[in-house]
Amino acid sequence: MVRSRRMWSPASVRPIAVALAGVVVLASCTGPSETRTSAPTAPAIVSADGSRHVVVIAMENTTPQQAFGAPYLASLSASALVFSSYHSVAHPSLPNYLALTSGQTWSIRDDGHHVLAAGQDLGAQLTAARIPWRAYMEGMTAGCLNSPAPYAVWHNPFAYYGGTCPPNVVSFASLATDLGTGLAPFTWITPDLCHDGHDCGATAADAWLRTIVPQVTASPGWQPNGVLILVWDEGSASRPDEAPLVVVTARGRAGTVETSADAYSVLATIEELYGLTKLGSASDARSFTALLD
Repeated sequence: MVRSRRMWSPASVRPIAVALAGVVVLASCTGPSETRTSAPTAPAIVSADGSRHVVVIAMENTTPQQAFGAPYLASLSASALVFSSYHSVAHPSLPNYLALTSGQTWSIRDDGHHVLAAGQDLGAQLTAARIPWRAYMEGMTAGCLNSPAPYAVWHNPFAYYGGTCPPNVVSFASLATDLGTGLAPFTWITPDLCHDGHDCGATAADAWLRTIVPQVTASPGWQPNGVLILVWDEGSASRPDEAPLVVVTARGRAGTVETSADAYSVLATIEELYGLTKLGSASDARSFTALLD
């Protein structure tokens, strides 16, 4: 599929109540129609030192109906951007994580460990741009390649580029301290196999999000212009292509975004926020940067 180089405008967010799995999500943005431009210029909304705070939490194997049927996410969605047409780019999990961080799947169709080329991923871009970043892996107790379950190396994309993890990838135990002192400008969080919804379902994942999300949004530095991206790799076994995407902003942007999006849209948006070159298919994806301010 060929993607045009476009961004959504705030007018593409519907200001109406939208029912998802029987849950009414209230959208507060204005402007009912979608406006597109063929070659937009990304807004200058991040300083050179990476002062924009972006947090990504990567979740697993849940359809929008399952996700928004859980109480916390249903309530959170009333004050967030909810993407009603977010789709996975591949199956199983790993290629979606690689797409989110490098703009390509590397033609991988399994969850095994592969040594991929170094320097062609978001982490390497941030490091080269001298933008501090950290990735927190829940359950990682014996390094990024050798930790047992409930940690899953295939949910840690940074372990693949160059065949091992950079020092930016740390145990989840470090997050509590960093939430108190201030998160890095870019933060990635991977829950364990239970808390991400993979093994324990949407209810357990929702309860975990209820504890983590308020800590993130209250942390020093996330205000006044923080962005929290809750992204699911894929849906259920019966509906694998349909997945949730929820974006929370410190400025309270809310609504239902109906335009189709995928992992490349997420990566394109992050790269625009930090002024980075878009990798792989992110260069042709429609970002949602314009909706965040």
